[in-house]
Amino acid sequence: MGDRQNRADVILIGAGIMSATLGTMLKELAPDLDIIVLERRSQPGEESSNEWNNAGTGHASLCELNYTTEKADGSIDISKAVKVNEEFQLSRQFWSYLVRRGLIRDPQKFIMPVPHMSFVQGERDVAFLKKRFEAMSANPLFEGMEFSDDPDKLAEWIPLMMENRTLDRPIAATRIESGTDVNFGALTRMLFAHLKNSGAQMLYHRHVQDMKRTTDGKWELKVRNVESGAVERYSAPFVFIGAGGGSLHLLQKSGIAEGRGIGGFPVSGLFMVCRDPEMAKRHYAKVYGKAAIGAPPMSVPHLDTRFIDGKPSLLFGPFAGFTPKFLKFGSNLDLLKSVKPHNLVTMIAAGVKNMSLTTYLIKQLMLTKEQRVEELRQFVPHARSEDWDLIVAGQRVQIIKDTETGGRGTLQFGTEVISAADGSVAALLGASPGASTAVAIMLEVIKRCFPEQLNAWREKIGEMVPSWGIKLSENPDLVRELHEETAKTLGLDRSAHPARQYASTATS
Repeated sequence: MGDRQNRADVILIGAGIMSATLGTMLKELAPDLDIIVLERRSQPGEESSNEWNNAGTGHASLCELNYTTEKADGSIDISKAVKVNEEFQLSRQFWSYLVRRGLIRDPQKFIMPVPHMSFVQGERDVAFLKKRFEAMSANPLFEGMEFSDDPDKLAEWIPLMMENRTLDRPIAATRIESGTDVNFGALTRMLFAHLKNSGAQMLYHRHVQDMKRTTDGKWELKVRNVESGAVERYSAPFVFIGAGGGSLHLLQKSGIAEGRGIGGFPVSGLFMVCRDPEMAKRHYAKVYGKAAIGAPPMSVPHLDTRFIDGKPSLLFGPFAGFTPKFLKFGSNLDLLKSVKPHNLVTMIAAGVKNMSLTTYLIKQLMLTKEQRVEELRQFVPHARSEDWDLIVAGQRVQIIKDTETGGRGTLQFGTEVISAADGSVAALLGASPGASTAVAIMLEVIKRCFPEQLNAWREKIGEMVPSWGIKLSENPDLVRELHEETAKTLGLDRSAHPARQYASTATS
């Protein structure tokens, strides 16, 4: 087979949650758009979006301690927590819209109600958690949050964690019932099934090797069919690079000025999983602790209830690992190939500045299973090695770039959109809380890349995500209204939810 030309209005590279969200939104806003999706794997959601490659937390700042910081005067800065929560609300609203319209069905297959908790030990951390609780519970976004340092109350909330616990130092937790467990793999597959039914071309086993600008202003992609070996060509005026860790390479190949000077540092994740249904029944929460000194924010330890294929299991981790791959199914040459003349100094500076991270990763790599179980015992004191298996999760590439505040070679934790000045191409880089805030991120892509259509689309966007452009934290009535509405549509009302019986078993 020789070269083949395929034209579209939009090309989405990567069949993960980001491309799925953007494609679905664009089809709602402009149903006549021709969309092509190019994915290297054999089906959608095989990399970071897969249900076993992430923790499945609906990140809404309900339990993640790294989203709140203690300032020099002792007060708690909750601004990042508010921002992430408001972004997650947009996701809830969009998913609710899709279910209400019948575009996706059976929301219990991708979202379940699971309380979110923060758990700390030691006098200093207990004091921090209490101050954090006071600051957050005053905000309508976190209505319903509870705090307790009473061991008896904690035994009601987290019986598995309190069993056989030596109470030789203060402990405390916060709890809020409105948390969720999200199966982003299932959601991704649902969205792409809808996209395919809406006329989008889904092309698998396609590896994008290169992309360049043509004289007519479009992007031409050189694509290899990994099954047949044939080289194919695709072109479109707009390309979204949603290829997970692989996005950096493609951003570099695009040659856009905005991609210069950016590097990436890969971090892999490992989890311990317990599939014993009897053990799983004794814990019903996502419980987040505090990150170890030197650990990246994505390595905050947590013990999670997971619902995958309707079956409860327990997940603990993550433990950080390192490979030079940018994708779980990537190449060992990925890191080396990402080093270019324009980012070399930045990469070297990052290496010098982040020795504590390097030390942390080396220590993590050297952990035995028994040592990992010992860390698990901070959460489950009586944990037995034979009850837990180790699984390799997804690969994340943290952004490295020069910033005004951090200086040269700053390691960025979070998610960032890089787009060309003319809006013809956009790439998503970074990690958590990415999937949870996919709708907010893709609205930003639409705003940057489709400015001429934005005014005409505003009414429809408002229908899909009613709180877009509104600060929910300043509108408590709207918070309650939208929260109740989305909970009903998504089946998150625990009184009528399949998880109700499970929850009562766990906490009885």
